[in-house]
Amino acid sequence: MDAAGVAAKPSLSRKPSPSFRLRNGSLNALRLRRVFDLFDRNGDGEITLDEMASALDALGLGADRAGLEATVGGYIPAGAAGLRFGDFEALHRALGDALFGPVEEEEPGKQGEDDDEGDMKEAFRVFDEDGDGFISAAELQAVLKKLGLPEARNLATVQEMICNVDRDCDGRVDFGEFKCMMQGITVWGA
Repeated sequence: MDAAGVAAKPSLSRKPSPSFRLRNGSLNALRLRRVFDLFDRNGDGEITLDEMASALDALGLGADRAGLEATVGGYIPAGAAGLRFGDFEALHRALGDALFGPVEEEEPGKQGEDDDEGDMKEAFRVFDEDGDGFISAAELQAVLKKLGLPEARNLATVQEMICNVDRDCDGRVDFGEFKCMMQGITVWGA
């Protein structure tokens, strides 16, 4: 809050990715939970400012400590060491609203298939780093490595992940295979 008692808008030093907020609530909830779990290095259910700073540094998005405290501090409940998942969701929503404008609520069941398809394509492009329309084991490994996931350490493990989704057995995942895999994911609590 500023001197007049008005809440300051969250700020980021870089322009955010358009994938910051997906239109599909289930995909967004799943992605946000995964990000929370990655940031929560010690697994205690809270992301401290130190954990957040370390995660942002690892992603190449280093934030200065004062700016991080100013943006995140108001979302940490009194007496808590850090952000719990609900607090993290509120922060994400506030940043999304500040950067892109508020999300217009849709009537239940009215979300278009075009939105879902667009979200799937957007998610697919994150993994398809060379833009050839396929996710190779090397591309998947690179993304997993950026996320700091242990599965990235072993190419054989990554290749096995590809094989589990690769219906035509060409050694890579096309958009149709990716879409089938994503539609099979159940998000609890979303």
